[in-house]
Amino acid sequence: MSLKIDSRQLYLQVIDQLKQDIESGKYKPKQKLPSEFQLSKELGVSRATLREALRILEEENIVTRKHGVGTFVNPKPIFSSGIEQLNSVTYMIKESGKTPGSQFLTTEFLEPTADERQKFAPRELESIVKIERVRTADNEPVVFCIDKLPEGLVPVDRVHQTDSLFKLMEAYSGNRIAYAITYIEPVSYHDRIYEILKCDPEQSLLLLKQMHYTAEDEPVLYSVNFFRSDMFSFHVLRKR
Repeated sequence: MSLKIDSRQLYLQVIDQLKQDIESGKYKPKQKLPSEFQLSKELGVSRATLREALRILEEENIVTRKHGVGTFVNPKPIFSSGIEQLNSVTYMIKESGKTPGSQFLTTEFLEPTADERQKFAPRELESIVKIERVRTADNEPVVFCIDKLPEGLVPVDRVHQTDSLFKLMEAYSGNRIAYAITYIEPVSYHDRIYEILKCDPEQSLLLLKQMHYTAEDEPVLYSVNFFRSDMFSFHVLRKR
């Protein structure tokens, strides 16, 4: 099946065709694609053109290329959210029709570092609460969360009884989170986190670092969340 001739560059046509084949079920999640030789022959393009298309598809997290093994179709993320929308993980999981849950690993009080004091400025910090937990969807681990917040904003003895720190903080101390500044980074292999999230060693994670603020611009919660990329995708609406 050769591609039809149109005005676009060939690698763009290859991308569209492979996306269509994946969407139609010709190539299923986790399935290995035919070899580059077979695919280039089937599509009627050079291997250089095919490689450029596969490179872009990998950047879009549609496929994963394993050196010396082949190219595999990634499972379509179950949870998707606009990054401009400040939705809790609990909300995203519920919206997908699954049941959210939490597995608490550690809760401890720490002396703030110089970096943490700067992050929470102008608030004066005496002690900081660090909470580590795993967020689950239908009991399957999907996010590893590290949350840090000033002591006194949430009742630590009740943290294990809730899935949403947002709601607990608002009910206990009246601090309602209005917005967050977020940084997104790709993450490669990490022994502990990959074991907890039951990830394939070659699978990437999405790291979201977020400082949450009230409507009065007061910093109240710093989160470092590791999302399974086979479960979550994020997008942003850009306007001109």
